[in-house]
Amino acid sequence: MEIILLQKVENLGNLGDRVKVRPGYGRNYLIPQGKATEATPVNIAKFEARRAELEKAATDALTVAQGRARELTDLIVTLSAKAGGEGRLFGSVGAADIAEAVSAAGMELKKQEVRLPQGPIRQLGEYDVEVRLHSDVSAHIRVNVIAE
Repeated sequence: MEIILLQKVENLGNLGDRVKVRPGYGRNYLIPQGKATEATPVNIAKFEARRAELEKAATDALTVAQGRARELTDLIVTLSAKAGGEGRLFGSVGAADIAEAVSAAGMELKKQEVRLPQGPIRQLGEYDVEVRLHSDVSAHIRVNVIAE
């Protein structure tokens, strides 16, 4: 299935690229999410008419993400959790907990933007967490997990 990307999609392409994807990925994810449209002659003409508008929206989103990244760069978030004698948590600290703590500190952050490649935090300590604000913009925040 050939599609036209309406926004940058990580590991696939940039705005306006015509790419071939598997039909299920295109029909079930990209098109319903508004990230792409089918590459028919009618849709190609519609896209070319809206191209400047979509490019402006993409640059605005990138600018906003870069501003948010500057705000988050030096942020240190402290979370308290119940822990055992050896520093092991009774449970874990996940992306939702980190996003909620950052939002409580006065900065907007969604749990989908928090990246925890090794999974949730299960030990007391200090962690460097990546925050992916845009496909081209990421920041790192410091998360301190302390015992209650």
